[in-house]
Amino acid sequence: MNRLTSALMLSVLCITSLATLANEHKLNPATGLIDATGHNMVAAHCTACHSAKLISQNQMSRERWLETIRWMQSTQKLWPLGDAEPVILDYLTTWYGPKTQSRRAPIPAHLMPKESD
Repeated sequence: MNRLTSALMLSVLCITSLATLANEHKLNPATGLIDATGHNMVAAHCTACHSAKLISQNQMSRERWLETIRWMQSTQKLWPLGDAEPVILDYLTTWYGPKTQSRRAPIPAHLMPKESD
């Protein structure tokens, strides 16, 4: 297999993977956040004061999200969330929780292009 064929196969694999990921986790067009249970609560309470980008760029544990909410309540005038708080925490932890791996796995050797002589 030559380098062009290998590169083409890798491109197809990447495009297929991206399409699968996009179908599994659709983004809400208005916020750019993952459109799943709890999204509406997060959009209503969180994006009233700041961009959704501030949410999506973070990956925190449930405890850290709760600490952040408490900090916003004590210093930034965030209102009490009441019954919405567990829904918001569930959403944030599920979709914007800590990453177990921040880089993709290495490409297996058998998928790498062969060195030409």
